[in-house]
Amino acid sequence: MKSAWVAVPGRAFVDTNVFVYAVDTAEPKKQEAAQRVIDATPDLVVSTQVLNEFYTIATRKLAYPLPPEEAATAVEWMTRFSCVPIDADLVLRAIKAGQRWQLSHWDALMVAAARQAGCDRLLTEDLSDEASYDGLRVENPFRGTDGQRPVG
Repeated sequence: MKSAWVAVPGRAFVDTNVFVYAVDTAEPKKQEAAQRVIDATPDLVVSTQVLNEFYTIATRKLAYPLPPEEAATAVEWMTRFSCVPIDADLVLRAIKAGQRWQLSHWDALMVAAARQAGCDRLLTEDLSDEASYDGLRVENPFRGTDGQRPVG
């Protein structure tokens, strides 16, 4: 298994929820925040997990779901970013990360993918804002969009 992690300053892994809010018209404040962070972060990284989750959520779970063709176009657009494939090695690292930090498997898989890609930040609302996983810093791009600081 690969173990060396070297962070690339400015490189950010983007969780599914950021892309989902970017197209979610039912959440205008979060939509604006998501679009702003996507536009303002030049070195974005996703994983195949993010691409799959986005398509499923965007077509089935939003208050106003996207038509499948529009969601597919969005996924195609997302592939312009660096994309970490989910392979056996990454799954094993995610299992260890999940056990070490008491994370769900899916959150641990995201942390492992971000570290593999050399990201210094993980943009998500699903983990505690400002948490650190051996130098990988979590940032909640939606902090303050609901009038208060998120608890985690």
